[in-house]
Amino acid sequence: MPCERAPERCRRPGAGIGLSTVECGEGPPCVLLHGITANARVWDPVAERLARRFHVVAVDQRGHGLSDAPAEGYGPADFAADVRALVDALAAGPAVVVGHSLGARNALVTASRHPEVVAACVAIDFGPAIEPGVFDALDRRIAAAPPVFADDASLRQYLAGRYPTLPPTALDRRMAGGYRRRPDGGLEPRADAGGVAAAARALREALDADVRAIQAPTLVLRGGASAVVSHAAFAAFRALRPDFVFAERAGVSHYVPEEAPDWTIAQLEGFDAIRGRTAAMTGRRR
Repeated sequence: MPCERAPERCRRPGAGIGLSTVECGEGPPCVLLHGITANARVWDPVAERLARRFHVVAVDQRGHGLSDAPAEGYGPADFAADVRALVDALAAGPAVVVGHSLGARNALVTASRHPEVVAACVAIDFGPAIEPGVFDALDRRIAAAPPVFADDASLRQYLAGRYPTLPPTALDRRMAGGYRRRPDGGLEPRADAGGVAAAARALREALDADVRAIQAPTLVLRGGASAVVSHAAFAAFRALRPDFVFAERAGVSHYVPEEAPDWTIAQLEGFDAIRGRTAAMTGRRR
């Protein structure tokens, strides 16, 4: 059964695993996919607005948050299969699939390999042609992240240093959805260390063929100050698919949905394929 309009934790099927979701709103489905090491709660400000027109399903992706963490299976095909299984279970027709970073890669691959479940695709700050040094830096950050934090204050200090451009409320959401309390009072990541490392390695896989194959209307967003998608990588993405819609926000880092939620929402609501999706569903209900 769909969740009620108020945000609620639900359990949904992935591809042979269980996925934890935060769901709200009514209407056609809109699936939100977070970035690596993050969780469904990072989407809260965006989800709350989209819930006026959509049944919003923000997902803890495999190995993250409260979802299952299999011993293996963290490649693009595995994440895309989870999205397909989730949309099939919603039984409400194809979904608007929105992803950030790792989630953007997964949205693009789902649109390529499972086009029947994707009505429109939105990829935020990820794409083909990302330089190898970006992935090298990600691997180092993952390896250096402390496995345990003594208390809330030490965790907040770490997150504030790791994500210096995020507002305090965004840090609160990362803490609430991404960490659990230990018996000794400390906090540890909910994300599975092995799964996160495997997912990070798989981000290096070539994406060009999948991007070329996408038939769904696609919107691509970039933070103008992103350290992940360089100006050159963004230009290469545009050249590969000039028919996609592209937009960037000056002065915003890689964490576009958390740092600039109002701009993100405006881009989503202004995208013709998304407006048309809700208009068609509204007309069908009359």
